[in-house]
Amino acid sequence: MGRSITLLCWNFEANGGADSNKRKEANQLLASLHPDLLYRQEMWGADAKGKSVMDSMEEDLALRGWLGPSSHTAVFAATSLFTPVRGWPDRDEETIWKMPPTVWGLRFRPAGPDAVPLVCASYHHNYASSTQRHAEADWATTFADKTWTTPTGRDVKLPVLMGGDHNSYPVPGADGDLPLPVLEEIRDRRHRVHRSCIGPDGTRRMCTCPDETLRIAGLEDVARHVASRSGNTHSLARTVTGCVTHGPDARIDRIYASEVLLPAVSDVDVIEVPLNMSDHHIVRARLDGDRLADILRQEAHTPQDSGVA
Repeated sequence: MGRSITLLCWNFEANGGADSNKRKEANQLLASLHPDLLYRQEMWGADAKGKSVMDSMEEDLALRGWLGPSSHTAVFAATSLFTPVRGWPDRDEETIWKMPPTVWGLRFRPAGPDAVPLVCASYHHNYASSTQRHAEADWATTFADKTWTTPTGRDVKLPVLMGGDHNSYPVPGADGDLPLPVLEEIRDRRHRVHRSCIGPDGTRRMCTCPDETLRIAGLEDVARHVASRSGNTHSLARTVTGCVTHGPDARIDRIYASEVLLPAVSDVDVIEVPLNMSDHHIVRARLDGDRLADILRQEAHTPQDSGVA
């Protein structure tokens, strides 16, 4: 096994608000986990005062960061391993999202200059509207449409490694995954609407549309993949803690990868954080660096249909 590459995905509630000490504590926690890639949501205020909050985060984490439109999301990466090659989305795609994503093509240095880059995306689906989440999930599949021209002049589709807060649930069926909440048992009746949708039979059911949409598009939930491969269900741990108003423990924060990348995924787990720090826990995925490099080199030579750039 090659060097382990660590990806963290975390919705740090309101980016700590106006509490700089809380932000510092959160940054120290993240840094202690030694991430090579970090996907953050709720980056609110990180663009204020000449991006001073963003600058301090980069310093605390020893990572380079890219802040998405309106400071909703961000991607961070270790420059010793990743080099940016271009960013997305374009202006049309930004308008689809209530909270626009951060999407960057990053070259994995150990794979060499002839390998394809990764599409790395941090996103945050809408909190209140299943209709909006459905549209955003449809657009999230276009992250897998990005193409790259190789040094030999071939256009190839790029593999995707993406994650965020889905404000919805995985499709049931994975052994060991948390059960879907019972709609009528969610005490906050507004939240029943926020986390549900109208099913084909006209009745209201818990919202699983984003997961279904991404998986149909060939983007697999890496936690589900690890659990099905190893039988170890620690990857399927809760990412939000249950409460009286919002219902039971749930796994609404998830990381997805193109199927071609799955052999490089070695493990997924969840690092719980105190509720007084954030209402979400940290999802951690580990990838085998040697396998990842081999896949990215191979993808530069694999025949593919061109997609939408």
